[in-house]
Amino acid sequence: MAITSTGLNAATNAEYAASAKTKDKSVLDKDDFMTLLLVELQNQDPTEPMDSEKILTQTSQLATLEATENTNKALSDLAASLGNSQQFSTISAIGKTADIGSNAIVFDEGSDTTFEVYFPDDIDRGNVEILDVNGNVIKTLDVGTNPKGVYQFTWDGTDANGNQVKSGIYYATASYKNPNGDDLTTRVGAYPIESVKFEGNETYFKVGSNYVSLADVKEIY
Repeated sequence: MAITSTGLNAATNAEYAASAKTKDKSVLDKDDFMTLLLVELQNQDPTEPMDSEKILTQTSQLATLEATENTNKALSDLAASLGNSQQFSTISAIGKTADIGSNAIVFDEGSDTTFEVYFPDDIDRGNVEILDVNGNVIKTLDVGTNPKGVYQFTWDGTDANGNQVKSGIYYATASYKNPNGDDLTTRVGAYPIESVKFEGNETYFKVGSNYVSLADVKEIY
């Protein structure tokens, strides 16, 4: 969620912070170097002109300074270019599966828990299993007969006997058969990548109905 600030705070207002910056006078750039050299030449004693070797040395230093600045700028531009290239290379991940490395769901007493499961094959029949932290199946939800895709499920927090469970972390997996009768499994946390979104230096994948940061993705296949 974006936060809009109307105060002129340099910590939160980039435009104000930029305008408030002043040039660091403790470091000389190539223009300062050239100015000093010209002033030195203009004010030299005509009877004792500056040693030509000294002029050549200073000119060489100026050339070295300028070359260093140009190199630094080129490296900075290259780093920015590589960053953009790396971002846009993630577009090739569209259509693949992103695994966030966990099938955990969180239940809070007094509210239902909604989660999504991706079925990579058509579903003839099957169930979603809710497991406790010990791996015990405490509730099953019917999947029905559906084409492959991402489906949303809602769990009211009751176990197989209708008893309310405690708030905490649970896990969701699914066992199902495709129309060929093959036994298949899937789980929460692995979804097809539908699109890629860029915000600043961050990359986000659209998986199911949510966006997740590239940093949170453990595997792409």
